[in-house]
Amino acid sequence: MAKTLPESLQSACTQLGVAGAQLRYMRAGAGEPVVLLHTLRTQLDMFVGVLERLNLSRTELIALDLPGHGHSSAPRVDYTAGYFTDVVEQFLARIDVQDAVLVGESIGATIALTLAARRNQRVQAVIAINPYDYGRWGGIRRSSALANALFTAILWPGIGAAVAGGETKSILRAVLAGGVYDAHVLQPELLAELHQCGARPGHAQALRSLCRQWRSFVAAREHYPQIEAPITLVYGDHDWSRPTEQDSNRGRIPDARLVALERCGHFASLDQPAAIARLITSELP
Repeated sequence: MAKTLPESLQSACTQLGVAGAQLRYMRAGAGEPVVLLHTLRTQLDMFVGVLERLNLSRTELIALDLPGHGHSSAPRVDYTAGYFTDVVEQFLARIDVQDAVLVGESIGATIALTLAARRNQRVQAVIAINPYDYGRWGGIRRSSALANALFTAILWPGIGAAVAGGETKSILRAVLAGGVYDAHVLQPELLAELHQCGARPGHAQALRSLCRQWRSFVAAREHYPQIEAPITLVYGDHDWSRPTEQDSNRGRIPDARLVALERCGHFASLDQPAAIARLITSELP
């Protein structure tokens, strides 16, 4: 299995200006549109294991690097849940996607659910994997003692900017390891790509802003009862969220289907790409 995007999919990547950001996105295949929205501190490359398992003759795959992530630019804005949702909404309009299945993971899941709560007509259904909408100061602080220390310090005045910009490959790997069931899925090629992109201009500041805007992701849950589209909530058995938080989300979303993944942490597309691909395929006509 490839650890970063194969050349055939890299050639399907391009750039598009949306809401003041230059977004890198990939569009490949033909058929029912599936839009992939990644986690915090990653990028579309995290879905490579899922992409390899989907039939491009049946599926049009669309994935993007969110602002401040991957190869997209990092405009000087507040990185709230509402900002990300606005960007994705405008992105879907710009590329004229209709009846899409949104597959979001972590912050991507919260974005997808928020867009569904707006009753956006381009959204046919949502697969929300480990939505990142819980916890005090952000769920990632539950992943390990190191993550708790780092993401606490990021919020502090003065030193926070230095902490956000001081990432090394070793630190990145240790933090991400707290979000997977099996640390062996964190392959060197992917980690090198994530680390290189994290050093792009403005990306450290964007990460810090996202952390400081944590309350907006919790507040996004208040809109979930407005959702009308079919929703599948997916949680890894080793996700950072607690059963009470998962049950609360299920109760807020009308007729939501709940799926549990075994041997799976927060970064489910790394831990269980085959299971995620099967869920996507099951949503297609």
